[in-house]
Amino acid sequence: MSLVTLLPFIVLIGAMFLMTRSAKKKQQAAAQMRNDMQPGSGVRTIGGMYATVKEVNEDTVLLDAGPGVDLLFAKNAIGAVLSDDEYNRIVHGVEHDLKSDESVVPASDAPIVPDDASSLTGTDAPAAASDDQPIDLGKKDVADDAAAEPKKVEGAELKKSDGEADAK
Repeated sequence: MSLVTLLPFIVLIGAMFLMTRSAKKKQQAAAQMRNDMQPGSGVRTIGGMYATVKEVNEDTVLLDAGPGVDLLFAKNAIGAVLSDDEYNRIVHGVEHDLKSDESVVPASDAPIVPDDASSLTGTDAPAAASDDQPIDLGKKDVADDAAAEPKKVEGAELKKSDGEADAK
């Protein structure tokens, strides 16, 4: 066999090796994060619930989800250990790093948004009175449709259905 025929297989095996290596690194980092959990730190579970760590055991974690609500989770169910600032920002809505107060627009200076489309059309006049009339959406009776004859238009040929022959 020549090197040219083996080259695609070598490249494929190398790519698989690199992918499994990066996946193992991610798994090790997640395991290390779970092992470094301390009581009092904020966490997010893989289901998206935010809670505070109350107690850490070998395979389980006791979480405080609210006043009087303690939940027992498997350690593998912890998706992320959050910093105190991030946990308070998400759960309590507390912002610590406001970079500048200039970006916040006071309510008195906020733009006025109209509740109709008059600003888009450029007219302040209400819609025409003909638009206010009710529309009849009821079905017609079958008897009314049977009594009505189809209109005949001069010069127009009627469509022939399948099976009808040309009578010329």
